[in-house]
Amino acid sequence: MNYPGGIKKQKEAKIINYGNRGMSLEEDINLSNEYYREIDKAYIYKKPTPIKITKVDYPSRDKAVIKEAFFTIPSTTDYNGLYKGKYIDFEAKETKSTTSFALRNIHPHQINHIKNIYNHKGIVFLIIRFSNLGETYLLTAETFLNYLNESSKKSIPIEFFRKHAYLLKNGYNPRINYLTIVDQLIGGI
Repeated sequence: MNYPGGIKKQKEAKIINYGNRGMSLEEDINLSNEYYREIDKAYIYKKPTPIKITKVDYPSRDKAVIKEAFFTIPSTTDYNGLYKGKYIDFEAKETKSTTSFALRNIHPHQINHIKNIYNHKGIVFLIIRFSNLGETYLLTAETFLNYLNESSKKSIPIEFFRKHAYLLKNGYNPRINYLTIVDQLIGGI
C-alpha cells in the first residue's frame, strides 16, 4: 500500500501459533463448568498438567518466571468431577479435519485410564470438536472402546461420530450443555 509522501507499508507476515490449538473447545468447556458450579448443578474441573519446576528466574518476587520444567507423570484425561453423586471423567480434543479424528491424539495411557474409569462404573467420555465443521460430539467410553477393539483404522471417520455419538449444540449458558447427554446416559437420576 502506498501512503502520501512515498511511505510504503508492507503486509505483515501472518504468524501461526500452534500452542493454543484446541483452546476454543477448552474455553467453552471451562465456561460451561463454571456455569454449572455457579448454579450448583455439577462440580467438574480441568485437571492441572503434572509438572516439576527445575529452574526459575526471580527478577523480583512478583515477577518469577519458570525457565525449565518437565512432565512428572503422563496426565490422564482433561476433566473430572461430580454430578448427581456420580464420578465424571472426560477428555476434550479439537481437530481441524473435516473427515476424521486421528486416534494418535489419544495416548495409550489415556485409553487405559478411560478403560479403568469405565470398568469402575464412572461416567467417562470424550468430547471431540471438528472446528472447521462447527460440530462437537460426545462419544461415550463404551462406543469409543468398542471402536478401538473392532477397527484397525488410525482414525475415527466423521460419519461414525454422526451415527454413534451425540451432537452437542453450542449455547450461551452453558456454552456446551454436555450434562443433558449425561442425564440420558445415567437415566435421568
